Amino acid sequence: MLIMSILFYLFSFIMIGSAFMVVLSRNPVHSVLFLILCFFNSAGIFLILGAEFLAFILVIVYVGAVAVLFLFVVMMLDVEFKSLTSSIISYLPVGMTIGFIILSELMLVLFTWKREYVKIDLDIMEDQNLYTNTEALGLVLYTDNILYFQLAGLILLASMIGAIVLTVNHRPSAKRQSIESQVNRDSKNSIENINIKPGSGI
Repeated sequence: MLIMSILFYLFSFIMIGSAFMVVLSRNPVHSVLFLILCFFNSAGIFLILGAEFLAFILVIVYVGAVAVLFLFVVMMLDVEFKSLTSSIISYLPVGMTIGFIILSELMLVLFTWKREYVKIDLDIMEDQNLYTNTEALGLVLYTDNILYFQLAGLILLASMIGAIVLTVNHRPSAKRQSIESQVNRDSKNSIENINIKPGSGI
């Protein structure tokens, strides 16, 4: 139990520190790397709490896809960050106003929220603990919330089709794949034998 507590506080402090560094880092590449570190520590906290499925999804999806995508986009785009930082002063009043509103809401929630401690009957929990974390989440997702799950899939499909349509290259000089020629090709058209004399090279 002591080891779990030490690991929890260790992951929490590193996660909070990396979250601050995401915002405070001047280099955007460093911000994305600190974001990946924050995701890894969040996954560690999920593992300590027994939610192994959420931890794996956080590492696979967010670290393996989203954060790496952010990193490649930041590195590939030639953005002039000096020109962006010069215009921060003009947006400072609006940012301060929004920040004050959010801080007021957080303070209101912090001082008005009361946690109700409920004593859990361990015997009932042992009888109901028939499924693992992943199985229980799958049962809820694919039974009660199947319509929302399918709707999210349709939205992602529509966004993927829109991204393909917007980025497709319609130039005549662009190389295109010909499925018919690939299926109907034979060895005479795809393989060429060259007789090379010794010492002559290709």
